[in-house]
Amino acid sequence: MTVPDSWTERDGGIERSFKFRDFSEAWAFMSRVALLAEAANHHPDWSNRWNRVDIRLTSHDAGGLTQRDTDLARRIDDLS
Repeated sequence: MTVPDSWTERDGGIERSFKFRDFSEAWAFMSRVALLAEAANHHPDWSNRWNRVDIRLTSHDAGGLTQRDTDLARRIDDLS
C-alpha cells in the first residue's frame, strides 16, 4: 500500500489540507467528497474553516491505515 505523495502519514492515518478561494468552494468540495465517501462506505474525519478543509483518513475498525484509506485519498485528490 502506497500513500499518495500529497498526503502525510501520521498516527495510523493519512492527512491532507486543501485550500480554496472562499467558503463556497470549500463547501462544494466537501459535498463532492461526501458523495465519494458515502459510495465507498468509508467516511473521513474532517473540519472546515472558511476556505480550508482538513481531512484525515483512517480505518477505525482495522485499527489504522488500510488500502481503503489510500484508495479514497486518491479519489479525493482527483477532485481537487
